[in-house]
Amino acid sequence: MKHGKKWEGVRKKIDKTKEYSLVEAIEFLKGNSQVKFDETVEVAVNLGIDPKKSDQSVRGSVVLPHGLGKSVRVLAFALGEKAQEAKDAGADFVGAEDMAEKITGGWLEFDAVIATPDMMKVVGKLGKILGTRGLMPNPKVGTVTMDIGKAIKELKKGKADFRAEKGGILHAPLGKLSFDAVKLQENAKAFLEAVAKVKPPSAKGPFIKKVIITSTMGQGIKINPAV
Repeated sequence: MKHGKKWEGVRKKIDKTKEYSLVEAIEFLKGNSQVKFDETVEVAVNLGIDPKKSDQSVRGSVVLPHGLGKSVRVLAFALGEKAQEAKDAGADFVGAEDMAEKITGGWLEFDAVIATPDMMKVVGKLGKILGTRGLMPNPKVGTVTMDIGKAIKELKKGKADFRAEKGGILHAPLGKLSFDAVKLQENAKAFLEAVAKVKPPSAKGPFIKKVIITSTMGQGIKINPAV
């Protein structure tokens, strides 16, 4: 991909041999944005794991203290009292087989899916649709739960899920570039602390090996993992 002179000019400002502090990285991204829309600040973490080994899988979630800066449309699979609990907690769509039929028919106007355990017999049939989009509910990240009201409120506030992909790398959003720098720093710290807590017992050596902070259209900046 070819980039313009301004993009290349910004790239040359970054010392690729240096590990920046989190503060420096955020200030750089905020000061060198070249687009008119509000970019998302993102993080990529290279982990010291062997993703091919089942006992070294890394997956989890964290409710960021200052949210993600976007509206999250939540679909809840629940019946009876739990359906009402979901509605009271702010779920945008609530249902069971009726919602499954809509999804099978091509409807995908939601950003997250929550389900009570008894609903997984319905949701499980949607695996090929939801799974490929990273929307399949999972008890490991709290999206299959009886405490559906709490789960929905967390998603609405700004919950970031993470999962190590091929190569032991995970990605996650941290908020919007328009956020106050302190809020972005606190979100980033909360995220990295959550990742550190799920280190597999069988993983040897440094767990968080490399951390890159970037924005939607910005440069990747390597930061010191010890934030």
